[in-house]
Amino acid sequence: MKIVIASDHAGFIYKNIILKELQDKGVDITDLGVYDTTPADYPDCAESVATAISSGKAERGILICGSGVGVSVAVNKFKGIRGGVCHDTYSAHQCVEHDDANVLCIGERVIGIEPAREIVAAFLDAKFTHEARHQRRLDKINAIEEKNMK
Repeated sequence: MKIVIASDHAGFIYKNIILKELQDKGVDITDLGVYDTTPADYPDCAESVATAISSGKAERGILICGSGVGVSVAVNKFKGIRGGVCHDTYSAHQCVEHDDANVLCIGERVIGIEPAREIVAAFLDAKFTHEARHQRRLDKINAIEEKNMK
């Protein structure tokens, strides 16, 4: 699975830690920035992740900002992107299994690095179940998106 990761300045430290650890494990991951702690706007990093997924260059993305909320709001403005703020492992795997989420959003100022590591692992290990009830709900989400994102 191809992964992209990005952050604004408030998520820079965790982004670098997670990036290196995933690279060390042999994960196919691309760093889309930022590359230092100069203040940056979170919609820009969200756009880079959404674009990589939409174009097929990646299957999933990880976004990190101060709270996780800003990048989530921004990334969910893109067609076909389903980003979830997850600060626990249950939400991290459940958002993929039930909602087919393709972007994990976490807040560096909200959780410690150990929970962040566990959350990333839970997200990346999860797979969409394709259960009828989950697919029906996803189909409804996609229909709403088609209607409203023209």
